[in-house]
Amino acid sequence: MDIRSSTAAQLYAKARTAAAPTPQAGQGESALGTFAQSFADTLAKGEQTAKSAMTGGADPHALVEALANSQLAVETVSTLRDKVVEAYQEILRMPI
Repeated sequence: MDIRSSTAAQLYAKARTAAAPTPQAGQGESALGTFAQSFADTLAKGEQTAKSAMTGGADPHALVEALANSQLAVETVSTLRDKVVEAYQEILRMPI
């Protein structure tokens, strides 16, 4: 079996598309999906600001603000995760 790098790349691209299809138009986003997208956007903005600050394109105050926003987002997600795990554990403790 001969697998060339171009063939492998094409197969990977097809598999990646199948694993993460694009949302269809007309379907409303859930609140959790909106929250996840907002979280990802906040982290991406923080990374961009950090890169700009390292190259001298952003001032230190913008960097501190972006890092604080990223920290708040991560703390919020970890708190939410802890609450979900706690609720799941409470469900498991319920008598049948």
